[in-house]
Amino acid sequence: MTKTISACQLHAMLTDGREIALIDVREEGVFAKRHILRAVPAPLSRLEARIDTLVPRRSCRMVLCDADDGLAARAAARLAGFGYTHVAVLGGGVAAWRAAGHELYSGVNVPSKAFGEFVEQRYGTPRIAARDLEARRAAGENVVVLDSRPFAEYRKVSIPGGIDCPGAELVLRVHDAAPSPETTVVVNCAGRTRSIIGAQSLINAGVANPVLALENGTMGWHLAGLALDRGRERRAPEVSAAGLDKARAAAARVARRFGVPTIDRDALAAFERESESRSLFVLDVRGPDEYAAGHMAGSRNAPGGQLVQATDHYVGTLGARLVLVDDTAVRATMTASWLVQMGWREVYVLDGGLAGDLAGDLVTGAEAPNVLGLEEAESMSAHELAALIESGEAVVVDLATSLEYRDGHVPGAWFAVRSRFAVSLPKLPGAGMFVLTSPDGLMADLASPDAEAVLDRPVRVLAGGTAAWRAAGFAIETGQTNMADDADDAWYRPYDNDASVEAAMQAYLTWEVGLVEQIARDETIAFEYFPAV
Repeated sequence: MTKTISACQLHAMLTDGREIALIDVREEGVFAKRHILRAVPAPLSRLEARIDTLVPRRSCRMVLCDADDGLAARAAARLAGFGYTHVAVLGGGVAAWRAAGHELYSGVNVPSKAFGEFVEQRYGTPRIAARDLEARRAAGENVVVLDSRPFAEYRKVSIPGGIDCPGAELVLRVHDAAPSPETTVVVNCAGRTRSIIGAQSLINAGVANPVLALENGTMGWHLAGLALDRGRERRAPEVSAAGLDKARAAAARVARRFGVPTIDRDALAAFERESESRSLFVLDVRGPDEYAAGHMAGSRNAPGGQLVQATDHYVGTLGARLVLVDDTAVRATMTASWLVQMGWREVYVLDGGLAGDLAGDLVTGAEAPNVLGLEEAESMSAHELAALIESGEAVVVDLATSLEYRDGHVPGAWFAVRSRFAVSLPKLPGAGMFVLTSPDGLMADLASPDAEAVLDRPVRVLAGGTAAWRAAGFAIETGQTNMADDADDAWYRPYDNDASVEAAMQAYLTWEVGLVEQIARDETIAFEYFPAV
């Protein structure tokens, strides 16, 4: 029997200073409607693919929460099979937490979002409105716009003339992107958090340039009636020797002000030996391409700007040890300085990083998450599936997120959520073989036993998933055409909406600004303020 704890007991655990992982196993869209602040979403439907990343230590204290609908108990049983030994369930779910007088939150990445608002309020981060920025540029003023989002996000939509420079890269590259101290640097993102953190990073680092955050980012630009670019390829320049020297000096100043500690490789090895009793995350804060070209074995890729923006996406264990790694110490130090201010007590930068004799021991390749309990299911090729569809002998079920499904799926495929198979699969029309697919086939493999437990007909998976279907040259259907489940599995950003986009943007920005007031009432988190010396 899984242990059940009360909301009072959970509150005590979240404030006792010991490690704890609070995991919400509802779908992300449901989670985003209302959840406990320190909860990390890991939906039951995708648990095997997320939990080792979020909670690598099997003996860590873990509490699961849901809507008191049985999902947490199902997840607890699954986790016990994976070797997790200290798992409890919050009795009564999130409603019990609220009934006990504690706060519930909407949205995702709330601790990071609220922290951005805290930073702007406490440090007075200067900002500029979209119309004012456009007027200054039209008047010929010397302004450079640095977009602090990852390149893929920047490429979708950006400020005209903006240059992609993800958050942790700003201090590293600003001296080459804006070599004249007379150049005004404006930092933007999609909304507020990364604009504020990025601009304040440059200010904390003591760069000589005037620095401003673009108020409300690309959303603010759009709401001001200004045109946005799409498909741009502008990136911040490579770092020169002189630029690197300035960046290292700036990072050293930041390390002193915020008390960022460094450790050597012997200390890291000691941490690794203790990883069965203390959770350890070794996070490479460089970009994905650099990580894939060569990284420390056992490290995970967490680009610094995104790690601050969405800490709960990378680390699901409160109180864990975090060791940040890069090649120059600039990005690791800047990222660590923010995590320290967010209240993480044990954040370290690896002295020397990837330089020196370690360089010969680096491993290559993109990060591949450790998927638990994965067994290859019986599969068929895209051509075999096409033949079955043509003859009316297959029902295709797509386990992509509803957003991914909307963007493209096998024609006629049904969208379904794995954790709700008992309700959704029996009501699907048609006869013949059930074929599961997902973007790369992974979720289909995981879900095959669950589908077989519900159905009394054969279940197969599409080898290679929908990507293989595309690669074989078959047609793709778009839109939410066949929905066996509600599209509440994913959180929809304002620009993911099909209609009322501007209203969604305005509501999002209002929500973000309001977080700092709400979070001030929450005893489970405390941000740190470091006044300038």
